[in-house]
Amino acid sequence: MKEQIQALANTYFEEVIGLRRHIHANPELSFQEVETGKFIAGKLKEWGIPHEHGVAENGVVGLIEGKKPGNKVIALRADIDALPIAEANDVPYKSKNDGVMHACGHDVHSSSLLGTAKILNELKDNFGGTIKLIFQPAEEMLPGGASIMIKEGVLENPSPASIFGQHVHPPLQVGKVGFRPGMYMASTDELYMTVTGKGGHGAIPQNCIDPIVITSQIITALQQIVSRRADPTLPSVMTFGYIASTGGSTNVIPNEVKLKGTFRTYEEGWRKEAHRLMKEMAEGIAKAMGGSCDFHVANGYPALINNPNLTVNAKAYATESVSYTHLTLPTKRIV
Repeated sequence: MKEQIQALANTYFEEVIGLRRHIHANPELSFQEVETGKFIAGKLKEWGIPHEHGVAENGVVGLIEGKKPGNKVIALRADIDALPIAEANDVPYKSKNDGVMHACGHDVHSSSLLGTAKILNELKDNFGGTIKLIFQPAEEMLPGGASIMIKEGVLENPSPASIFGQHVHPPLQVGKVGFRPGMYMASTDELYMTVTGKGGHGAIPQNCIDPIVITSQIITALQQIVSRRADPTLPSVMTFGYIASTGGSTNVIPNEVKLKGTFRTYEEGWRKEAHRLMKEMAEGIAKAMGGSCDFHVANGYPALINNPNLTVNAKAYATESVSYTHLTLPTKRIV
């Protein structure tokens, strides 16, 4: 069967590239994947794969039932949404939607799962059990399409014994896939901050409370939570990817600055403590400088643990060097 899979993979390789380029050229943001969902559902219908479209609004769930005896259920999952990034590439399949781009590989994930579905559907006479196909919307935005799909029963009727989800990883050699047991992907929280001061003319700052200066102090100080308050053996990342003022110009001090960021770590106790420290520090700095800060943390998913039956000490595990189990695959790259 392995040889059959490899033969079909080679046969459909160019088709899968076409699927990927179509999805890449037509990206849609989280909770807006209307056409992407229709495209995926259309392909499953074309291949005769039973499916449900509209789970968590734009998600698609398909089932491939093997013809041999067996009742084990395995799920394969891919995310389908894109990011609010303007694509600067000059390729025939460049994004047609201004300001939206598949910059995180979800186009590859979706097309790979579609190709896998086509192959497994053709080989269903050769295996038992059921393959559940999960095309998940809104991976990039909280509360996240996964949580909504779960609430709507995606893990039931039938219930999978395990789920496999892939993520492209450019540093990994082409033709290799990596696996690791235990704790691997960090938790992810969204940070939202509004710093308020008193706007005015840039030539008379003494009459103003400059929220941009306050914000710069807060950003610098918050980084010290990771570098000086976190256990150095426990990975933590804090990044602010969005900053914008309400008003302001070359010579105008604005009233308000808004920031958006992310905080990621592996240990739940430290995660909760870091949230408290961030809020206290940001609000304290703003107050000391005459302004105010509204700091909000949107809690995201906890850290990913492969094989939840495995007891893992998060701190000890995080200090180990990353070790992958590699499988050699046909050395082709989907572009």
